[in-house]
Amino acid sequence: MDCTQIRRLLHGYLDQELDLANTTAIDQHLKSCAACKRLFERQSMLRSVVKQQATYYAAPAKLADRIRAEVNRTAANAPARTRRLPWFQFGHWLQLGTAIAATAAVTWIAAFQLNSPSQDELVAEQVISGHARSILTGHLADVASSDQHTVKPWLSSKLDFSPAATDLTTAGFPLVGGRLDYVDNRPVAALVYRHRQHMINLFVWPDPKSDQASPMQTLSKHGYHVLHWTGEGMTYWAISDLNPAEIKTFAETYASAK
Repeated sequence: MDCTQIRRLLHGYLDQELDLANTTAIDQHLKSCAACKRLFERQSMLRSVVKQQATYYAAPAKLADRIRAEVNRTAANAPARTRRLPWFQFGHWLQLGTAIAATAAVTWIAAFQLNSPSQDELVAEQVISGHARSILTGHLADVASSDQHTVKPWLSSKLDFSPAATDLTTAGFPLVGGRLDYVDNRPVAALVYRHRQHMINLFVWPDPKSDQASPMQTLSKHGYHVLHWTGEGMTYWAISDLNPAEIKTFAETYASAK
């Protein structure tokens, strides 16, 4: 791909909407094109600022109940039988048809909202995609080192926070390095660890709502095991094809050592 094609697809790349082939091509291009990489970093930072500063409005808690009540009321008032009407009553049926169509649209919107995945589920999908992409492309680390005093300063210079890049070699999880990634609409740190032949990605970024530590949540999908927890203003997502017990041991070791 040339720079024009890359820049046309960059928004889809930021939103993780592209297929693996296009994502991989852009990954490779950004490694060698400083101009496109600068554009990517500027757009990433802009999204991060908008996400942090924008005002969000939550839908009323009783929205679903009101929609159901309106659907039930419309259904109860609908005629129980049909008959041929004079042409001058056609307008009445047209109005009723419009009302039914509107009700169907409202019902579809309600169903979509009620069945949409949660924010954590959406983030988990992005974490899984980021991990899989790093394995498939062989791009595990932008800075490859087991020295936390090398990895942490490098990541800190690229991000607006400083992740704890603790080496856990003595616990069986040596630090491999770190890289920049993009999750939940912002640039994040991806710390890379190894356990035997298995790679672990630990995605870290600030979360103002996570001052208090939260219990670790687990998820298994697409053959990967994911652990998520928060604390001290940060959110953590660990992912690997390790078995659930081993990835939990890693997460607990990192959380207690940092």
